[in-house]
Amino acid sequence: MEKVMDKLVALCKRRGYVFPSSEIYGGINACWDYGPLGVRLKNNVKRLWWRSMTQLRDDIEGLDAAILMHPQVWVASGHVENFTDPLVDCRECKARFRADEMGVDPTDPNTPCPRCGNRGTLTKPRLFNLMFKTFMGPVEEDSAVIYLRPETAQGIYLNFENVRTSSRQKIPFGIAQIGKAFRNEITPGNFIFRTREFEQMEMQFFIRPGTDPEWLEHWRDERVRWYLEEIGLRSEKVRVHEHAPDELAHYAKAAYDVEYEFPFGWKELEGIHNRTDFDLSRHQEHSGKKMEYFDDETKQRYVPYIVETSAGCDRTVLTALVDAYREEEVEGEARVLLSLNPSLAPIHAGIFPLVKRDGMPEIAERITGELKDRFYVFYDEAGSIGKRYRRMDEAGTPFCVTVDSETLQNESVTVRNRDSLDQERIAIRDLGDWLGERVRT
Repeated sequence: MEKVMDKLVALCKRRGYVFPSSEIYGGINACWDYGPLGVRLKNNVKRLWWRSMTQLRDDIEGLDAAILMHPQVWVASGHVENFTDPLVDCRECKARFRADEMGVDPTDPNTPCPRCGNRGTLTKPRLFNLMFKTFMGPVEEDSAVIYLRPETAQGIYLNFENVRTSSRQKIPFGIAQIGKAFRNEITPGNFIFRTREFEQMEMQFFIRPGTDPEWLEHWRDERVRWYLEEIGLRSEKVRVHEHAPDELAHYAKAAYDVEYEFPFGWKELEGIHNRTDFDLSRHQEHSGKKMEYFDDETKQRYVPYIVETSAGCDRTVLTALVDAYREEEVEGEARVLLSLNPSLAPIHAGIFPLVKRDGMPEIAERITGELKDRFYVFYDEAGSIGKRYRRMDEAGTPFCVTVDSETLQNESVTVRNRDSLDQERIAIRDLGDWLGERVRT
């Protein structure tokens, strides 16, 4: 199954989805650049998430908090103390491992190095904080240390009262944010599954204490539904894992992971956590500012509980690509395609003249101009029609529109479906509405 990932990585580079970062200098580990199709796919994922969280709900507001925050934020949140990995080094081959992922006792002198096999060469585990440090101001000293945020959630907690009062929201309500986060991961990998620079899609839902179990279940079910219906993942590839007590993060009372079966195994796609009042209470304690809410209905004053939904945008992009990857044989010819949900596809329709004469290119270019206000369309006249179809299949384009000899007679075109390979005639005047019924832009 790992070969599927190799093929997908090659396709992503070939078709302009994802490129190795700094490739001309030999690359940089676990950093990737999104190409023309990749950035569109990523933006489509974010658009669908933002729409479901804020546009379709009256009880969730949006936010875009700063990446750089006061360093005491990360003391209060527990990241300075708890956001660490236990690391082990091999003195012989210089390889580095996470002690908690080795599956053996690294302190036993008979434990072999997982890479070189030598015994007695492993160091004792030591804790390594995953946050990137930098300095604010011209002087690099301890008092100027600041961190690149390892998550977007803390910016939401700091703005709880600002958002609540300015939007006139009452509990229960949520705050949603999409933004960059940074973690100095020691064992990143599996393409864009785990990277050091990534984008999060997080929503923090503020609730009355005591209602947290029902809201945790609500958001667990809602997030699974989103992946199945909005992203279009296959249901047999998605499952929910409930955290055992020894799996819970330091801030969580209960938690679920939405998991997907990747070629490299079942892995977390999104976390849904009952964070209780941990975060607001900690920031209230460290800042001296009240984080309490007065409930007009119950006449109670309390620090709200929080149910968090935390998804990685890059990981969702990878999941959509993995889930869509297909290899088929059509009429004795191999075909590779990305069966992406039409709303996710970076190109909604390819527009082709059958031949480069008889006015067909001019009609195809006119159709391209008419559709591009509503859809991402791509005009292509190079190569045989079969090769053009195959290029669009690999790019994940759900529909191909061909201008042919019949078009010259009745102003209709042939529309080919990527997945079924079915073709039908559509009047040019109806083409925009036909696509609009199948693609939500």
